[in-house]
Amino acid sequence: MQKSVRSIKLSELAKQFGLSYHGDGDTLIEGVATLSGAGPAHISFLSNPAYRDQLKSTRAAAVIVAPDELDHCSVNALISDNPYVSYARVAGMFDPRKPVSAGIQDGAHIDTSATLGQDVHIGANAVIGPGCSIADACSIGPGCVLLAGCSVGAGSTLKANVTLCEGVTIGERTIVHPGAVIGADGFGLAFDNDHWVKIPQLGTVRVGNDCEIGANTTIDRGAIGDTVLADDVRLDNLVQIAHNVEIGAHTALAAMVGISGSTRIGNYCMFAGNSGTVGHICIADRTTVHAMSVVTKSIVEPGTTWGAALPARPTKEWNRTVAYLRKLERLVKRVTKLEKQIGKD
Repeated sequence: MQKSVRSIKLSELAKQFGLSYHGDGDTLIEGVATLSGAGPAHISFLSNPAYRDQLKSTRAAAVIVAPDELDHCSVNALISDNPYVSYARVAGMFDPRKPVSAGIQDGAHIDTSATLGQDVHIGANAVIGPGCSIADACSIGPGCVLLAGCSVGAGSTLKANVTLCEGVTIGERTIVHPGAVIGADGFGLAFDNDHWVKIPQLGTVRVGNDCEIGANTTIDRGAIGDTVLADDVRLDNLVQIAHNVEIGAHTALAAMVGISGSTRIGNYCMFAGNSGTVGHICIADRTTVHAMSVVTKSIVEPGTTWGAALPARPTKEWNRTVAYLRKLERLVKRVTKLEKQIGKD
């Protein structure tokens, strides 16, 4: 854990985030930590009852807890109806990473036709192509490449080595993490007798406001129309979004999710790690897809949960299951034969 850059009284934290506190309000908080790893200057949180035993023994200066957990807390507390959300907000107070200063660092190349707003940071060796527009208070990290005609909205941050291909639009206050590639060609191919013919990818990518795109994630440009991420979409690392996908507002995709071309995902959906979809389907609002599951048809009912992956089992047990599966076809034939013998449809 990096060293904190500040300290603040528990009572001041409570006031700033609209929470009540229990215990000594003058207690100084200098950082955040887990329940088991916290020391006497840290604040922690409890959102999962499975960690309640750690709450009883924690050395933290204070813990963010729900009202019904207060009796189990042996130290000072911030009381919140949603401890995890409150922790997310409090933790931002102790982020030791310093914001970058406005200015253009050595080695950056900015085309003369590009426009930069006020208080913009351009990192070393970044390339800003023709016709690009960088709005106020943006940070373009070292090694980033923005090809022609890209637009980055106010307050957005592109970390190191991000690539925006031609015509990509990034909204306001969006964060793009290192290595992400937005607007590369989608996988568009037509087979002509004995070889592939490349289909021109004539669209681009439009990313909304307040989005976050993880490290080494790729979002392909549209083949004809655009690939679109609405506001507050959150993509983890190593996510693949194919051409002409549309993702609704407030949807979150965990690591290694793959969304095939022309799929439409609704608002407030959640995809767990290594899940995905086939192409050309629609996913209703507030759908949840479990890890390693593939959605193969449209989901039309909002608020449903889907899963198909098999949880890991002990190897010996799994080997027995596989042995049974190999006998399944023969078993079905035997059952069918027996049903015919007794006259059952």
